[in-house]
Amino acid sequence: MQAFRKIDWISTLTTLAIGFAGGTLAHALHLPLAYLMGSLLAVGITAALELRPFKRTVFVPPTLRMIFIPIIGVAIGGNFTPQVLAQMPGWWPSLLALLLYIPLAHWLGYRFYRRFGPLPPATAYFGAVPGGLIESVMLGEEAGADPRLLVLLQFLRLILTIFLVPLAFLVLTDIHVAAGMPMKGGGSMTLADLAILTAAGVTGVLIATRLRFPAAPMTGAIAMSAIVHIAGFTDATPPGWAIAGTQMVVGTVLGARFAGLPRAHLWLAGRLAFINVAMGLALASLFAFVLSHLTALPAPAIFLAFAPGGLTEMSLIALSIQLSVVYVTAHHVARIVLSVTVAKAFAHRIPKG
Repeated sequence: MQAFRKIDWISTLTTLAIGFAGGTLAHALHLPLAYLMGSLLAVGITAALELRPFKRTVFVPPTLRMIFIPIIGVAIGGNFTPQVLAQMPGWWPSLLALLLYIPLAHWLGYRFYRRFGPLPPATAYFGAVPGGLIESVMLGEEAGADPRLLVLLQFLRLILTIFLVPLAFLVLTDIHVAAGMPMKGGGSMTLADLAILTAAGVTGVLIATRLRFPAAPMTGAIAMSAIVHIAGFTDATPPGWAIAGTQMVVGTVLGARFAGLPRAHLWLAGRLAFINVAMGLALASLFAFVLSHLTALPAPAIFLAFAPGGLTEMSLIALSIQLSVVYVTAHHVARIVLSVTVAKAFAHRIPKG
């Protein structure tokens, strides 16, 4: 309760207003993933330039993101159907391919950071981990990595992937990543539906946190929402405006992280992370091309499932274009777990200094 009172609510509301204005403008301009990208850009630029709107610094409590993320999880859980469950056994080739993709993407990023940074071994190694931002930063700090540069490299991996993936879809496939439309059954919602979905989201998060699930606010809500939908308790899912609002909150929180970052570090990390993300997406494209010819899975879904972005953000893209949502989310959960596991397994081989 005391921490709640310490929050600068004027700064928070001002920052949220900037994010909502940016998201609304981006939507009016028909930008891909408009509400997320617009809010992120508006707040990120304001924070990076150290602007002080109404004499307030850019600030949003990071925990605010965790409050809204379960909405996405509940929406994804609503896409679980008997048909989707029947398809899951056919996902094993791409899940198995992650065992090759993860160490290969990590190794390429590490070698690039070491040669062209040039970055110290620990910073390069943990900065190149293609998943698990928080875990990568914690492991890197324990190994002696530069914490500010490491945070930037991992954070920019998420940001740049958010921007590049929708653009890649637009250019290569003519698929427009929209703001977030109603999901299956999401056209109308009764009070009973709202109560069921709220209970599913809250209990799912609590159970997943207690059991230490990866990305618990997301995975817990997905699991419990899937249970209530498959059991037939409800057919409703969060409406489009709730998904759009969540995008703006997530984008605002991400953009606010640029506040107080050294500009020299920002420029260096930006250049390096851009090329690393481009390499990761090119590798994901290669895997998508090969796997789509070996299986019946569509290449766009495989590409999105392998893209080195955040679980929340990539799931939002899948929701926006109605592209194999459960498939994409399952692979990103696996990517996070595998990325951290591989990083731990080979950390002892990284040179000191």
